[in-house]
Amino acid sequence: MTRLTKRYEKFLLTGMLTVGAILPLTAEAYVGPGAGLSLLTALWGIIAAVGMALFFVIMWPIRRMRRRRKAEAAAASAGDSSTVQARTAQNPESPPTTTRVEQAQRDQRS
Repeated sequence: MTRLTKRYEKFLLTGMLTVGAILPLTAEAYVGPGAGLSLLTALWGIIAAVGMALFFVIMWPIRRMRRRRKAEAAAASAGDSSTVQARTAQNPESPPTTTRVEQAQRDQRS
């Protein structure tokens, strides 16, 4: 067992000396003001782009819901919401837009 331990001690000592010789004693690095500001500008640009993308993904269903409520309120104030509700029931994914409300009003007048 002593022979095996001495072998590992020799390997450990050689490895530590190699790593110590490769690593520098001091890190002499300098980032000038131009490069630093460019780096910060690029970083803030990426952060802003990701933030805006998240904002618009979150706001998309909210805008859709508000438009649907506005169109339903316009249809209800027009008097006959049964035609608009029937058209919305045919395609529940699309909100009753103002063109659908106007079409329902024209159909009602005819």
